[in-house]
Amino acid sequence: MSGRLPSATRDWLMGPGLTRLWDGVRKRLESNGVQATGSLRLTAMNAQERNDLSLLLDKPLTGTTVTVRLDMLDARLRASAAGLGLRQTLEELGPPLSDRRAARAEVTARREQVWSSLASSLDASPLADQEWPQQWYDLLRRAGVPRGVTPETAIWTLQQAVQVLITLLGPERGGTLGRGELAALATGSAHGLDDGTWLSRLVQRGVALAHGTEFPDDAAGRRALWRLVSVTPDEVSSTVLTYGLRPDGEGWPERALRERADHHAEVHITPRDLHELRLRLPAGTLIHICENPRVVEAAADAACVQPLVCTSGSAATVVFTLLDALAATGCRFAYHGDFDWPGIALANRVIRRYEALPWRMGAADYEHLAARSQAEGIPQLALDGQPVSAGWDPDLASAMTALGVALHEEATLELLVADLSRQA
Repeated sequence: MSGRLPSATRDWLMGPGLTRLWDGVRKRLESNGVQATGSLRLTAMNAQERNDLSLLLDKPLTGTTVTVRLDMLDARLRASAAGLGLRQTLEELGPPLSDRRAARAEVTARREQVWSSLASSLDASPLADQEWPQQWYDLLRRAGVPRGVTPETAIWTLQQAVQVLITLLGPERGGTLGRGELAALATGSAHGLDDGTWLSRLVQRGVALAHGTEFPDDAAGRRALWRLVSVTPDEVSSTVLTYGLRPDGEGWPERALRERADHHAEVHITPRDLHELRLRLPAGTLIHICENPRVVEAAADAACVQPLVCTSGSAATVVFTLLDALAATGCRFAYHGDFDWPGIALANRVIRRYEALPWRMGAADYEHLAARSQAEGIPQLALDGQPVSAGWDPDLASAMTALGVALHEEATLELLVADLSRQA
């Protein structure tokens, strides 16, 4: 309770001569369970500190170092004008003391409750007679709870994971479910099992263990894992932008692509479409690849005749799924992207993966475009970030570093459209 120290006593105790004493004692008590035990050593004491501590302890101090026993300080305070013990005095002089030892013990107990709760849920579940749940429990306990997740939230999320796994792997397993539908049933939100959520990772690790497969490290692998337990992931929201693809075959998906190509119209292809499409193109067909959708738009406006696939920046999984399918039919590729460091990194990735030809991506191309844009008075975009070496042209990175100008695909647009307009 505040106000119990006489004001004159409070003022004296709060003087500068005792500041270091109270700071040190406060830290000691907060670390040892708020008990007036042990001792505190003060060094390099000045004259005022020695004088005030001598008065407080009622004994002369002559050196610059003193060891203060906390039990004796507690007794001295009780017998003095303060009339309070050490703990009460400190709380009168400053904020309430924190029992850090008790707080640590409470945190430990709450963390242990996370795992005891999970163990109890698994033991009581229809999954208890299977082998993989114990492996799952051990793996999760070793990994621990993600940073920032409270024990209460962890308990709730792990309970949800158990319920989802019972739905997917238990004896009452039903038919096919959509991932959004499953998430809504388990969490109340259709996005509760989206990629990147802790709950989704928990469930998928359980599915992988139950089926004896490796935990996937890419989106395609995660979708395949969902299909193992008859869960259909969302395969319509991500797309790859294309133009001019003319696959063989008389199925409606192939006919639809050819019709769009006849009308010089772009097509957004989803992973769901790729399951239906039979992408058979004549072996050796050259597919141009660009980074920015503006190139596709310009190609469509100019009624270009060459087929084109756009990565739309960093290239989602669906982009590589399409390119893999085209590569499997014997298609060849030519790649163009932005002349900035992320653009060079993406170009390296695509060119290596598909042995693609660099398409107007050499040092000479860059220098020509940079000079032309400067001559035309186009504002220069500064080249930021760490340089990336181009695997297809060892001179490109040094040329870009020397000029320090970033060039997006729009700077090359008319040349790219001219290339795409030529018959193969």
